[in-house]
Amino acid sequence: MEQQRQSSSRLSFLHLSCVIFLSTLVSCQLDYKYYDDTCPNLTRIVRYGVWSAISNDTRMAASLLRLHFHDCFVNLTAETILFHFLMQGCDGSVLLDDTSTTKGEKNAFPNRNSARGFEVIDAIKANLEKACPATVSCTDILTLVAREAVFLGGGPFWAVPLGRRDGLTASESEANNLPSPFEPLENITAKFTARGLDLKDVVVLSGGHTIGFAQCLSFKNRLFDFSGSGKPDPTLDASLLQSLQSTCPSQADSDTKLVALDSVTTNKFDNIYFQNLVNKSGLLQSDQALMGDNRTAAMVQYYSKYPYFFSKDFGASMVRMAKIGVLTGQDGEIRKNCRVVN
Repeated sequence: MEQQRQSSSRLSFLHLSCVIFLSTLVSCQLDYKYYDDTCPNLTRIVRYGVWSAISNDTRMAASLLRLHFHDCFVNLTAETILFHFLMQGCDGSVLLDDTSTTKGEKNAFPNRNSARGFEVIDAIKANLEKACPATVSCTDILTLVAREAVFLGGGPFWAVPLGRRDGLTASESEANNLPSPFEPLENITAKFTARGLDLKDVVVLSGGHTIGFAQCLSFKNRLFDFSGSGKPDPTLDASLLQSLQSTCPSQADSDTKLVALDSVTTNKFDNIYFQNLVNKSGLLQSDQALMGDNRTAAMVQYYSKYPYFFSKDFGASMVRMAKIGVLTGQDGEIRKNCRVVN
């Protein structure tokens, strides 16, 4: 048993060392001017594609942001990271379709019947292939699309270092380990820290829930029989509870109904999400849990009062997240079609 504990400790140390080393290496290889010469109209093409999509469907802003999150947070074990010396993360794997030999991430439980926006990425990629063939990776497109979705929704603009390459594989089983709204805060925090992020990033990036919707299934456990108590979640505001119980009755046919994560400013990227948490009006259990820990609660209070600092920190955290498991140099490839490897 002692030998197992020592082995586990060494593995965790090596895992963290790899994460730190790879993050530093990636920081050196990514470049804010990476496509300036090879694809000078990149930002304009991406922004127009996102603007067009959001004009047709306001929900698309949140969906595109979520795609980027779900791409970067696919989990690999420490053993896999050590032996392959690469941590799967922001590599465009979420965009890959299933093949006869590989089950991709689109049908993993966190993505099935909920991940959307793939056709938006396809359209942008097609336009970029016309403007600068075989040049811009699908991963960089997804990273830029997330930035533009936030910016066009009234949120911050941040500079994005580029030069990522696309992964060659995807894994449904690994995508099933994405952070879940049903998990306790400590589990979610552990998944963030395993990728080189910290508790502040947990709070700041959770603020992305200021836009978008959630299916009743993702929070219905709070409405009727919370943790087997036979009663609703006591941390949920009474008036909001009544409204949600009406919208999401305790029956299976309501599971896929959609409810705004922020009912106050549903389509605007702002700091109202944090004000909702302070007022016990967080929709997801994992969001409201931020008020149950003194450390995260203090940050929630801070961002609820100071929208400028939330915007500033959100951009910084997005840059950090977008460096998780990045492929650069000769690793991976530049896909011609984001749905399939070349």
